[in-house]
Amino acid sequence: MSRLASRTSRLRRIEQLLLLTPDGLRATELAEKLEVDRRTVYRDVDFLCDQGLPIWQKDGRFGMNRTRYLTTVHLTFHEAIALTLAGLLLARTIDERNPHVTSALRKLAITLPKVISPHLKRAADRVQTLNDSQRQVAVLEALAEGWGTGHKVRVGYRSPRSGQLRERVIAPYALEPTPSGIYVIGHDDWAKDIRTFKLDRLESATLLKDSFTVPEAFDLESHLASGWRIMAGSEITEVVLRFTPEVTPHIYERQWHLTQKLERTEDGGCILRVQVAQPKEMQPFIRSWGAQVEVLAPIWLRAQIGSELQRAAAQYSERSL
Repeated sequence: MSRLASRTSRLRRIEQLLLLTPDGLRATELAEKLEVDRRTVYRDVDFLCDQGLPIWQKDGRFGMNRTRYLTTVHLTFHEAIALTLAGLLLARTIDERNPHVTSALRKLAITLPKVISPHLKRAADRVQTLNDSQRQVAVLEALAEGWGTGHKVRVGYRSPRSGQLRERVIAPYALEPTPSGIYVIGHDDWAKDIRTFKLDRLESATLLKDSFTVPEAFDLESHLASGWRIMAGSEITEVVLRFTPEVTPHIYERQWHLTQKLERTEDGGCILRVQVAQPKEMQPFIRSWGAQVEVLAPIWLRAQIGSELQRAAAQYSERSL
């Protein structure tokens, strides 16, 4: 191996070692792993810093600032298509202008194949036309920093029920986008349990010095499995919906939930059964089908949807254009 190739390989190895060691490594530890002397390690680290890698040094240790580190990714054409679809979906998920999203979409548009780059640029332009809310951008930035660095975040949460603003300290385990917005899932110090907060209801967010570690037993997919979309819980309720023959083909087109069971009815319609933690989260989905769906269970949800439909019908019958 040539001297240049040997150094290139060693530089990549240093980069990998620092990325895989959150607490950092001493020069002696790097030298031992690389089988070189400390002076070589110092020269290599200085070179990597000059190349723009966000390497930190503290108490004799070197580490990588993971929130500022980006790696080069080589994509196949179909992987690029998948990334483009993700970018287009993100652009429709957020409802306020976000410079980071706009910038990311435009950078991807430059690097991806010419045939698909105009679509990402279109998505970036769409985000740029949204309402400008620096507060929401600042909230997302603080939560992303906490998520990426393992630090708690103090948030100001506005309850949709009481309207009261309360301060909470949370350990952000994950950020999760949904069709209705972005949510943060993590441990809430006040509740002493895992909670889910919608970013639209957070009026402030401040990164704290207190660090946290996600428990090894916590699995995000298992946690989310009990929710219809995002609201998980330990108490599970069966929701039973009957759909008319007109929309039954659409119900069979996709999987709505991991627990779903579908059965045909004699009139050509179908019955959908799902097991979810908080059935109230299904209300927008149920309402979207109008008269084409009937709630069979639970009884309280049937009564609530029925009451809403009666009030809606009364509004249309009482008012004149």
